[in-house]
Amino acid sequence: MSDVDIIIVGGGIVGASFALQMRDSGAEIAIIEPKIPVPFSATDEFDHRVYALTPANINRLDSLKVFHSEDLSRLTPIRNMQIIADRNGKLNFSARNANLSELAKIVEHRLLAARLRQQLEGAQHVRMSTAKLTKVQQNDKQVTVVSATGQEWCASLLVGADGGDSWVRNECGFALKVKDYDQVGLVANFRCELSHEYTARQWFSRDSVLAWLPLPEGCISIVWSVKADRGAALLSMPPAEFCDAVCEAGGNTLGAMQLLSPVAKFPLRWQRSEPTVQGRVVLIGDAAHSMHPLAGQGLNLGLQDAAMLAQTLNNKHLPEGYGDHSVLRRYERVRKQPIVAMQSVTDGLQRLFGSESTILAAVRNSGLTLTDHAGWLKRLLIREALG
Repeated sequence: MSDVDIIIVGGGIVGASFALQMRDSGAEIAIIEPKIPVPFSATDEFDHRVYALTPANINRLDSLKVFHSEDLSRLTPIRNMQIIADRNGKLNFSARNANLSELAKIVEHRLLAARLRQQLEGAQHVRMSTAKLTKVQQNDKQVTVVSATGQEWCASLLVGADGGDSWVRNECGFALKVKDYDQVGLVANFRCELSHEYTARQWFSRDSVLAWLPLPEGCISIVWSVKADRGAALLSMPPAEFCDAVCEAGGNTLGAMQLLSPVAKFPLRWQRSEPTVQGRVVLIGDAAHSMHPLAGQGLNLGLQDAAMLAQTLNNKHLPEGYGDHSVLRRYERVRKQPIVAMQSVTDGLQRLFGSESTILAAVRNSGLTLTDHAGWLKRLLIREALG
């Protein structure tokens, strides 16, 4: 049996970020991850799973010294953003006009996950294990998890950071609200004929949302949210035909495109666990909430969860240890408003652009265009999105 202060189930980006921010707290931490991590090399091809991280989250990662000097050429700034609706409604954002150096930065999943793990490998009070868990038990004093081989870990606090299909959430019986969009997200990387000029582009139509995100060396990564049946049809296309479909959907904005990676897909759904705290167990990241990817805020919210939970546990008196329920409830109350707000925005946009109503089509297009001409409103939107 291993006795620690905090057990983190899920050694991905959110769980590792939380552990790293607790590294100097003196807490003994066990990270348990059921999957063997995928290695990363600076010479690897670009990962097709990428994130647009806000400046606040990039600054937080920089303060944790996550990235190496050789990584910097793989981090791509977004300096402009263009949103185009189905009837030529447009909205443009510029970092320069908002007195910013960038609106966001594109980071590859494997790169970020690997660098977080490397930082934790030298942490004195952090132990990482690969194990499949089968049982969780808790009482007033502690919580215990048990692996398939019978190994046990006991702690004051259990943090579920194990993704949208969270074992911790399911095993502990957290209530979960779910909305299935009957859509899939297709992701892939391309080399483009024309320069992306560090611009993220997004096309909204009645039956899809297509995002093009800038990568180094004239490449882009796409996220194409489509109905499940259309997704199947697109996945069945030969590479050249799929390239043509992506080009056409994006108005041939960047000229001819060459597919650089396999095309992957993932189901799209809205989820929220209510509550996110139960006894000595707390859920963070996708284990607690997920949403439509059209705003690209899923991981940003998860990193904010990790930061706020670490701040709460580092700054508060903990009479019942790290699993003090009153302290965890305080964290839950602080995080609820931004999570509900972002989920409501993304769900509302998905329903607005997914509607077949001609009236709503006119509203959404004119709304984008009017917003584009209101400089003060655009600055407000940028400030809210990046905060």
